Amino acid sequence: MNPLRRLSRVVLAFVLVTIAGTIGYLVLGFGFLDALYQTVTTITTVGFREVHPLTPLGQVFTMVLILVGAGTAFYLFGVMLEALIDGHLRHRLERRRMDRQIDRMRGHVIVCGWGRVGRSTAQYLSSLGKPIVVIDRDPERLRGIEFAHILGDVTDDAVLHAAGLEHAYALIAALDNDADNVYVTLSSRSQRADLVIIARARNDSSKSILLRAGANRAVNPQLIGGRRMAAFALQPNVAEFLDVVMHEDALEYRIEEITIGAQSPLIGHTLTDAALRRTTGALVIGIRASSGRFIANPTDDTRIHADTILIVLGTPAQLNAVHTLAMC
Repeated sequence: MNPLRRLSRVVLAFVLVTIAGTIGYLVLGFGFLDALYQTVTTITTVGFREVHPLTPLGQVFTMVLILVGAGTAFYLFGVMLEALIDGHLRHRLERRRMDRQIDRMRGHVIVCGWGRVGRSTAQYLSSLGKPIVVIDRDPERLRGIEFAHILGDVTDDAVLHAAGLEHAYALIAALDNDADNVYVTLSSRSQRADLVIIARARNDSSKSILLRAGANRAVNPQLIGGRRMAAFALQPNVAEFLDVVMHEDALEYRIEEITIGAQSPLIGHTLTDAALRRTTGALVIGIRASSGRFIANPTDDTRIHADTILIVLGTPAQLNAVHTLAMC
């Protein structure tokens, strides 16, 4: 039985015995406070003195109360000691606190799988200030983890629900097994059509399956790692610049994507008219049109429309200024 549930049942039994003893002494003619005092001293076997002389019926009632009440009290103390020694109570309280924390989360990212890929993903998201919930079936992997987490199998829909899937912004399937990543992708997509799903793929054939299953992107970490190594060998300065801009916390500049909202004053204007470089200091290095087409190094006469995504380079303050114009 759940240790916390067992403790609650024993506490309830102790309270009921105390109430029954108090009522019994009230029937025997004791006042309320005297009845309660006599009950507590009896069931805890303290036995200072009898508040009032007992009749034969009172003596029989007291003996029964000692047998029932003292047994209940000793069992209660034993369960409490066991819970404290084994850490069950502390663990259950921490689990409840974490569950309440997850319930309050909105727009968080669920990371499925706490291996090397999952850890790297969570650390980068954390550096950006994103709330994270981690799911893994191995308790040893989750021991001492700093993020909110769920111990369980991600192929179980109840585990995804416990991780706050209905309120999450994105889910990252970083499991070691491609079949599990496909299942998580299918399950998550069936529950949330608007969820951003990024799935790990070990090979190109898995990538196509994951995309058909509903993933927004399927990523092969080994392939990306190999390409980065080749880029460092052939174009080390370009590769290092992109690596530093995207991942180095010490550098002030960042590259972000900013979506143009329906009420933005930038809608209908060209990049020249918007004058983002002059007014905010940020540099637009690319655009993804609402049709999905990418425009790298857009010309000054490129027009901005609603749902256009700007790829912008700048400091956090400059990027915030562009965000403000995009969402006005």
